[in-house]
Amino acid sequence: MDKFEELQKILGIKIYNEDLFITALTHKSWAVENKKDVHNERLEFLGDSVLATIVAEYLYKTFPSKDEGELSKLKAVLVSKPQLAKWAKQIRLNEFILISKSEEKSGGRKKESILASVFEAVLGAIYLDSGIEECKKFMYKNFLTTTKEIEIQDYKSILQEIIQKYYKKLPEYTIVKEVGPDHDKLFDCVVKLDEEILGYGKGKTKKQAQQNAAKEAIKNLKLGKKVLL
Repeated sequence: MDKFEELQKILGIKIYNEDLFITALTHKSWAVENKKDVHNERLEFLGDSVLATIVAEYLYKTFPSKDEGELSKLKAVLVSKPQLAKWAKQIRLNEFILISKSEEKSGGRKKESILASVFEAVLGAIYLDSGIEECKKFMYKNFLTTTKEIEIQDYKSILQEIIQKYYKKLPEYTIVKEVGPDHDKLFDCVVKLDEEILGYGKGKTKKQAQQNAAKEAIKNLKLGKKVLL
């Protein structure tokens, strides 16, 4: 089985224009190293919009009782880099990416940013090759039908991505209180943007307290009005 037959099987689609998918799988580092002009950033741009449309429609139809803010929070989770990277690995896209030797050595195939980008680029390629309906089939068959109960584990990554995208800054976490003996401590954490408190969290470890603070921050943000478009 050649690479394209394997890719078609993994994606569950028929590939008509192989060049599109080669481009979708080509990271900019590989193009620079090999003195090529074509890489996947333009397809990533297209795929980002296709993904947003499909996810928005899916959430609108799947959760009829949720308001705009709740839908926006769910959308933020589903289109986040951690989620897209997870999906990319789920269908083994990391095995097909063309990256430079230096990126290969530095673990590029495991980087969330590269994996998320290639996922969006592949979706963009499917759109150009077969249309929006094929994109919907791809997303529903492989991913969206399993997300009715959306669970977030890495709230810090989700919050950081939202804040970076819309404010070009990083949230700051501070442990403000520790109580209890060493073997049974409870930590209180606050997360801020500049001097504005976004959320509080408690936990038996500092990391757990930070995650809970990020979780509350995501809940408190006026998604759809203040943070998200």
